[in-house]
Amino acid sequence: MILPSSQTIFDAKAFLATVPQLPGVYRMLNADETVIYVGKAKDLKKRLSSYFRVNVPGVKTRALVSQIQHVEIIVTHSETEALILENNLIKQFMPKYNVLLRDDKSYPYILLTEHKHPRLTSHRGPRKVPGQYFGPYPSAGAVWESLKLLQKIFPVRQCEDGFYRARTRPCLQYQLKLCSAPCVGKISDSAYAEQVRLTKLFLSGKNQLVIDDLVQLMEQASQNLEFEQAAQLRDQIAALRTVQEQQSVSGEHSEMDVIGFHYSHGVAAVHVLFVRDQKILGSKTYHPKVPHQTEPGEILPAFLLQFYLNNISGQKVPREVVLGIELEDSDAISAVISAQVGYKVSLLAAKRGEKARYLSLAEKNAETACNSKLSVKEQMAVRYRELKALLKLSELQRMECFDISHTMGQQTIASCVVFNGEGPDKGEYRRFNVEGITPGDDYAAMLFALNKRYGKLQDESRVPDLVLIDGGLGQLNQAILFFSDWHLAKKPLLLGVAKGTSRKPGLETLILAGTDKEMSLPPDAPALHLIQQIRDEAHRYAITGHRAKRGKKMVQSPLENIAGIGEKRRQALLQYLGGLQGVMKASVQELATVPGISKTQAELIYQACHNKN
Repeated sequence: MILPSSQTIFDAKAFLATVPQLPGVYRMLNADETVIYVGKAKDLKKRLSSYFRVNVPGVKTRALVSQIQHVEIIVTHSETEALILENNLIKQFMPKYNVLLRDDKSYPYILLTEHKHPRLTSHRGPRKVPGQYFGPYPSAGAVWESLKLLQKIFPVRQCEDGFYRARTRPCLQYQLKLCSAPCVGKISDSAYAEQVRLTKLFLSGKNQLVIDDLVQLMEQASQNLEFEQAAQLRDQIAALRTVQEQQSVSGEHSEMDVIGFHYSHGVAAVHVLFVRDQKILGSKTYHPKVPHQTEPGEILPAFLLQFYLNNISGQKVPREVVLGIELEDSDAISAVISAQVGYKVSLLAAKRGEKARYLSLAEKNAETACNSKLSVKEQMAVRYRELKALLKLSELQRMECFDISHTMGQQTIASCVVFNGEGPDKGEYRRFNVEGITPGDDYAAMLFALNKRYGKLQDESRVPDLVLIDGGLGQLNQAILFFSDWHLAKKPLLLGVAKGTSRKPGLETLILAGTDKEMSLPPDAPALHLIQQIRDEAHRYAITGHRAKRGKKMVQSPLENIAGIGEKRRQALLQYLGGLQGVMKASVQELATVPGISKTQAELIYQACHNKN
């Protein structure tokens, strides 16, 4: 059900007269028909009426109402349906005035493959490799620590398949007793399969069951007078018991998430402890994007719905979620999450006992993360104010910096990094493959990059307030030349950043466009620190792209870019002449003897292999 309003002046009274007193979801749109807010309500009429009172509380709400030009509502059967729909719409439209949680796309797992002799390894991304996956883990570091621990307890191979297949004798891992060397038959297939089974049990959290099985195997080995095998099992049991003592949780709660929350000066931090199988599997801090003047009570409910309904953590949703406060919509949120996962999920406010101790830890971490982010944010604000005052700019919100990277003029890459008021805006970063210039001509490369970035720009809101050029007067002059016939009303200020005579940080000289006057700042000046930060980021981004391009070029076959030589002809050349070395050594006449290769193509191949034009 959609209830339109006037396209120019929103008539709230006429609109509210048509709104039913039913549960549902509403979308608020501005003059550009952009969704700026999505909300849900038990009673749509009552909730929407609160926005259009004479005295609307809250700066954020007043700013929101001032932009409303259109409201769309969707009636639902229940508040639970409204919660689900609200979450889906927020995910779809990412409205400006909603609390937003960014999704972490991929978490690492431990993978046990399905080979004849299964391999333990780390895995991230789509689960295309056949095998059993354990996790996810909060970080790659947690995975590698677990693999290192497993290597000491279970002698299951962790080597690459290529290395495993090529072995003719045991490697160093076998000598160190970190692998049982199934590659060369140092362990029977049945014994190796037993170690794999125990590894699966351990990764599933069944430590005691693993110890019990190993005790039985040790006793059996002892009765069979296999004392060396019994001693190995004894050491394995001792290592497992040590791990159990280190990792065991004193309580009895086998599965829960503990959520600590802290909000201060517009910055929110949510710290989640993942407790599984009576162990803290790990933790992670999230910083939801919070609109200005948002009430603290809005943040945690929005976080919970997006976190669990969208499976942000990548974890199996636990049956208990421990919070520090009692939420007004606790029952409704719990019902929605439970319906999503297919079993009861309870939201609990911890006040005493083990849960309260966990919660205290989570809240302390959230407070620390929030204060750290605020410190960085304030530091960035000081740097921006100093630079704005130094350059006498009326506005300084968006800065862009350009840099060029190449090796002897080859594989030239230009980078453009973007900083907003809060620091790096990595989603706006761009790299450009510089083409059609004389190799090594940095001036032409800079002009090429500027033209690529701004040549077709029409949206004036995307024009930066300041453009920094990493280089001296020559590079800056290219920017001045480019902007000399600029087609938009807003024009950025241009600033060249040249390294000092000794190329040491703190000795940079700045050249302001139009003055040709060099100036230096004290090494401890906040404005200089901001310039150094964006310059270094542009340099890092350029050189990373250049190295990747150069590495790709180094491993590329000279046969891949020859016109008329496709995959089948390349395979024929390699097979007929005994590999790439044979192709490189072959004469034109020898190349022409390959089936499917003409004399003309043989000449092209010969020229490509010997770098002749």
